[in-house]
Amino acid sequence: MKRSTERILTTHCGSLPRPKDLLDLMEVKVHGGPYDPETYARRVHSAVAESVRKQVESGIDIPTDGEQGKLGFFAYVSERLTGFEPRPGTSLISFAEEVAAFPEYYKQYFSRAMFGGAIAPIVPLVCVGPVSYRGQESVCRDIDNLKAALKGRKAEEVFMPAVAPSGVGRNEYYRTEEEYLYAVVEALHTEYRAIVDAGLIVQVDDPWLTEIYSDSSLSIAERRKRAEMYVEVLNHGLRGIPPEKVRFHTCYGINEGPRVHDAPLKDIVGLMLKVNAGAYSFEAANARHEHEYHVWENVKLPEGKVLIPGVVTHASNIVEHPELIAERLTRYAKLVGRENVIAGADCGFSSQATYNTEVHPTVVWAKFQAMAEGARLATEQLWR
Repeated sequence: MKRSTERILTTHCGSLPRPKDLLDLMEVKVHGGPYDPETYARRVHSAVAESVRKQVESGIDIPTDGEQGKLGFFAYVSERLTGFEPRPGTSLISFAEEVAAFPEYYKQYFSRAMFGGAIAPIVPLVCVGPVSYRGQESVCRDIDNLKAALKGRKAEEVFMPAVAPSGVGRNEYYRTEEEYLYAVVEALHTEYRAIVDAGLIVQVDDPWLTEIYSDSSLSIAERRKRAEMYVEVLNHGLRGIPPEKVRFHTCYGINEGPRVHDAPLKDIVGLMLKVNAGAYSFEAANARHEHEYHVWENVKLPEGKVLIPGVVTHASNIVEHPELIAERLTRYAKLVGRENVIAGADCGFSSQATYNTEVHPTVVWAKFQAMAEGARLATEQLWR
């Protein structure tokens, strides 16, 4: 895994807005309309190329495919794992206390943003049979598209996101939750391995680790027990993969909201660091979490590990000033070592294929440009 040995490197969390014409094709396909598979495949291929080009031109050192070919977590899981069925009418909202505290806000928000413009119905999945992996063709296509997009472009390193077992769906088939999660991660291991064997870094996306600690219906002991099981299961799925080939991303969700019920980083940092990864990506730019760099005054970063704190946020159209980004980066560098810090984003900018992204697509690129400039300013301070 690349480190910031000579300058502060830049990356982000993965998902980026899809072009409107690709969204149009996705919508037709999802709803069973007539479409040409070859035309669809070519447009996904070219959308990945456009996304990589824009990332590199905006100053991103460690890009990805922008998840251009994925409809979102739920559709992605149903395409690649057997044993699941959609369950309409089941609640998707995992931050119930937050919604209960601000019902008027979230009523407006869900109709406008999270559900309003999504291409694929956002329907929870339930496990009703044995889980196995069937996404070999899909992951190979993703890898091929990304590698083709990189030809002739300079990137320090390349990563590809994949879902964590804890985010796949609800169990109605296996005897216990633990047995279910092990079955899921056994299947996902195939995807993790395929990404790494292709010469890419695999990023495991796991916002559910933080959600456990935001669930007041569980005691502190119950939260910790469940979170430890999640980490144990994920590490089983990462067996045989060198930690330096793994990035772990956790956050508090993709939505713009008050966030007053988010769990503090100090509660989860110990568990996060138990994941067998070489780098850890987490929220650090928004107003609920920016102060949490102080956590690293008391928590020692293990030898050989890298932090990817968010220095731009995914839930605001305000473009962070490069000097503020530099300030955020130097704080971390002074605490854990400049070589152990890579500039990142709080979360993805379009976890679902949707017409209504939180941050306007044109603003995303401005944020990346600001991040690159902020990293340059931080480099000047840290290497002068």
